[in-house]
Amino acid sequence: MLKVSNIGLEKSEVDYVKKVTDRVVAEVSKIIVGKTREIKMILASLYVGGHVLLEGVPGVAKTTLAKTLAASLQLDFRRIQFTPDLLPSDIIGTMVYNPKTGEFSVRLGPIFANIILADEINRASPKTQSALLEAMQERQVTIEGVTYKLPDPFLVLATQNPIELEGTYPLPEAQLDRFFMRVFIDYPSKTETIEILRRLKKIYDFKVEPVASAKDIIKIRELVWKVHVDESILGYIADIIEESRKHSAVNLGGSPRAAIALLLAAKALALMDGRDYVIPDDVKEVAEPVLNHRIILTTEAIFEGIKPSNVIKDILERVPTP
Repeated sequence: MLKVSNIGLEKSEVDYVKKVTDRVVAEVSKIIVGKTREIKMILASLYVGGHVLLEGVPGVAKTTLAKTLAASLQLDFRRIQFTPDLLPSDIIGTMVYNPKTGEFSVRLGPIFANIILADEINRASPKTQSALLEAMQERQVTIEGVTYKLPDPFLVLATQNPIELEGTYPLPEAQLDRFFMRVFIDYPSKTETIEILRRLKKIYDFKVEPVASAKDIIKIRELVWKVHVDESILGYIADIIEESRKHSAVNLGGSPRAAIALLLAAKALALMDGRDYVIPDDVKEVAEPVLNHRIILTTEAIFEGIKPSNVIKDILERVPTP
């Protein structure tokens, strides 16, 4: 883990991050219509080394979004389709016997790429899910006692289908908490649908230009730590987390990991917007994707149709803005 730096940012460094972000967002938006905020949230996660849970109905371009982002950043991309019979070795790799030489050699799995799309992660067994989550957390895998480092940068985009739950293994709360953000990919508006149809040939041709690289991501990750955060903002984040634990509709509120994620996401967003300091609006902007999968509602609240997003909105209204 990187050490927090107290050294300030140069204007050229701030401009550099904003230019890289703007280029990537513009390039991805050539293929993905109307999802600028979602793209920025995924980039913020990538900048701080986090992982993202993408949730949306089939056909809203979750896979295309991941593939386009990887292409714009010149990063290796792999898609793993999660199924009930998928084994941990199918993800991380295994030892293979060579009858000609009489020796075993390692065959690395598809997890060895910069951006992984774990498609329908909740269809795999808990054992296989755990193998992926361990790789996410440790940034390495162990095959027959030998440790192999994963590429850097490393981002897992795991998808869940919210409507087809038969034959799935829902992720436990402790595993959900490992994801830096949960980003919802909603239906496009009518105007956006028309634009998608207008660009259809261009989308199918999938001509994405590389506008950044792994070196840019690694450099930006270092710069995020230098973003200034006032004591009042730290107190604001702490108040939001405290309120999430006290809310009447909440059974389990945000943990210290949730507070850390709020801070890092706000720092990344500030830098992406061309600032070397965090403002309250940065915290408010990232609060929903950071907290929506970390807040466990009471049975009564669920029965009444209350959603985590409703609770988060209420919390932000209750906590005084510094």
